[in-house]
Amino acid sequence: MEYSELIEKRYSVRAYQSRTIADDVLQQVLESARLAPTAANRQPFQLIVIHTEGREEELSRIYAPAWFVRAPVVIAAVAVPGKGWTRGDGKSYADVDVAIVMDHLILAAADLGLGTCWIGAFDAEAARDVLGLPDDVEPIAFTPLGYAADLPGRKQRKPLSDLVRYETW
Repeated sequence: MEYSELIEKRYSVRAYQSRTIADDVLQQVLESARLAPTAANRQPFQLIVIHTEGREEELSRIYAPAWFVRAPVVIAAVAVPGKGWTRGDGKSYADVDVAIVMDHLILAAADLGLGTCWIGAFDAEAARDVLGLPDDVEPIAFTPLGYAADLPGRKQRKPLSDLVRYETW
């Protein structure tokens, strides 16, 4: 699929088939995330692949809607801020790096016929507990990963003229 077609067709999936994901397909998705650019190529992230079967109740502590755990896999993208690049004014880019990684993962998944849904409205403390995250690791985003059991709705986006400025504010 052409890139422009891919970004047009990708949507946030909120209903999943129970169909398993072949290991080689999962590896392709993860490899695409690994290849994402990060500041100074520090790669201050980890991806945690969680098979949902038998873990639905504990994963629901992280994010409650039932569809979250209906996909066969949930992926957590976490930052390791101490390993990331920091701008001169102290701004850590670890969370930005994780966002880029997650975007690569989501687009690769769509290209392979898989659905995802970027989730940032999760319970961070529950995520820390369920995933056993050390204190120096920050959960940034989650996504279910699986085959869609729904159809895309109409995308609503602001017009480009509302989002782009030239030369100055």
